[in-house]
Amino acid sequence: MMTKTKQQLEDLNILLTGSTGYIGGRLLDKLCSTGCKVRCLTRNPAVLKNKVNSNIEVVKADVLKYKTLPDALKNIDIAYYLIHSMASKANSFIEKDRIAAENFSKAAYKSGVKKIIYLGGLGDESDSLSHHLKSRHDVGKIFSKSGIVTIEFRASIILGSGSLSFEMIRSLVEKLPIMITPKWVSVKAQPISIEDVINYLFQALYLDTDKNKLFEIGGTDQVSYGDIMKIYARVRGIKIFMIPVPFLTPYLSSLWLGLVTPLYARIGRKLIHGITNTTVVTNDEAIKLFKIKPMGTENAIRRAINNEDKKFATTRWSDAVSSSGYDEPKFHSNFGSRVIYTKAISVNVSKNIAFKPIEKIGGSTGWYGYELLWKARGFIDLLIGGVGLKRGRSNQEFLRIGDAVDFWRVEKFIPDTLLCLKAEMKLPGRAWLEFDVISINKNKSKIRVTAIFDPLRILGRLYWYGLYPSHYFIFRSMLKNIVKEINKTLH
Repeated sequence: MMTKTKQQLEDLNILLTGSTGYIGGRLLDKLCSTGCKVRCLTRNPAVLKNKVNSNIEVVKADVLKYKTLPDALKNIDIAYYLIHSMASKANSFIEKDRIAAENFSKAAYKSGVKKIIYLGGLGDESDSLSHHLKSRHDVGKIFSKSGIVTIEFRASIILGSGSLSFEMIRSLVEKLPIMITPKWVSVKAQPISIEDVINYLFQALYLDTDKNKLFEIGGTDQVSYGDIMKIYARVRGIKIFMIPVPFLTPYLSSLWLGLVTPLYARIGRKLIHGITNTTVVTNDEAIKLFKIKPMGTENAIRRAINNEDKKFATTRWSDAVSSSGYDEPKFHSNFGSRVIYTKAISVNVSKNIAFKPIEKIGGSTGWYGYELLWKARGFIDLLIGGVGLKRGRSNQEFLRIGDAVDFWRVEKFIPDTLLCLKAEMKLPGRAWLEFDVISINKNKSKIRVTAIFDPLRILGRLYWYGLYPSHYFIFRSMLKNIVKEINKTLH
C-alpha cells in the first residue's frame, strides 16, 4: 500500500496541529526538510513566527471553537492531529478532548479532508485504562467514525532529548543513587525513540489506503521504567539502588517527582496514571508495512543523551503552550480592573547592551535578586499543582515567543526592546511581568520593569495588595543587579 511517489507527496496540502508541542515541532522540521506544503493550525500564531520559514502557512484556530476550523481546513488533503490535553483538570480534560476531536472531524469532513493521521497511546482496552489513555483511545474512535480515512498510531513511552519521560528518567538517576520505587516502576512498557515516532508519522503520508488503519508502534524491547532507569545508569556509568515498596500512590509519587525532577506534580500525576497500565505492542503490522527498523531502548537513550548534552534539545515537552495545565479563569467586566506596578532605572549604555541581561533572565540565570523568594514562590506553586520553577529555559541565551521561562511564558518579544512574560503559575487572576528598554540617547537607556495583574474578584485584590509592598524591594534589587550584570560585560 506504500505507493505514493515523492512528487505526489509534494502536491499534497498538509495541515499540522500541535506544531508548538514536542512531537509536532519535530514533525514540522521533518515535513519542511522534505519540501511538503504545510499549514500549521495554532491558537497563537506569534509562537510560530520565528520558528518557521516563509513556505509554511500559519493559521489561527482553536479546535474547541468549531467556527474557527472550516477556513483553517480549506483545501487540505491530509491532517495531522497531535493534540492531547496532558494537564487540564481531571473533571474537564476528557470532555475537552472529545469536543475538540468532534469539532475537528466534523470540520475536516465538510472541508473534504481525505486522511487524518493521529498519534494516541498504547494500552489494552480490556484493562482498566487510566483516564488519559482512555481519552486517547476515544479520540481515535471519533476519527475512525468521521467518514475520513484515519491512520491511528498508538505508542508507549517516547524517548528523546527533551521528552517528558526522558527528562524524568535522567533526573531520577542522576539525582538519586538510592530510590524507593513504587509498583508502577515495574509495569511493562515498550519504549520507542522520538526519531522512530516521527518516521512513522511521516511515512503514513505515503500509505495509500481507503480503510482506517490502527498501528501499534514500539521499540525492540519490552521493559519497565525501572529497567529504563538501569539502562540509563549503565550508559552514564552511574550506580543506582532501587528499593521497591508496595505503597506510594500516584498522588504521592507525583509530589515526589515534583521535588526531584523537572516535572511538576500535575504533569507527574498524569504521566504516572498512564504508566500504571501495561503498554506493549501486541500487533506487529506496523513492522511489516513500514520501512522502519525501530531501535532498542539503549540506543534510543544514547541518542537522546547525545542531543541532550548539546546546548538545548530541538524541542521539549514544556514547549507546548498548554504544558502548564493552568485552566485560566474566565474574565468578565465585573471581575475588576487591571492593576500595575512599575519601576525604572537609567544606565549609561545603549539599549541593545542594556537588554542583554533581560534576555537571559530565568532558568540558570535566576531573577536578579531575592532568589530564595522566587524559589519559595515556585515551591508553593508546585505544591498546589502548578508548574513551579521546574521548566527552566530551553536555551539560556536566546528567547522566542512561546518559550517557557520557569513559571512564565514569553508572550511578546522584541529584540533589544521588550520582553513580556505571562504567568502560568496558580493565581487568583492573570499576571504579566514586562521588561522594556527605552533609548534616551546613543549611550544612555532606561530599563523599566512592570508587574501587571488582572485580579479575580476580591481574592485577586487581596493577593495583589498583600504582595504590593514586596514589589518595591524585589524590583529595586532586580534593576540594580541587571545594571551590575551590564557593568560586568563592559569590563
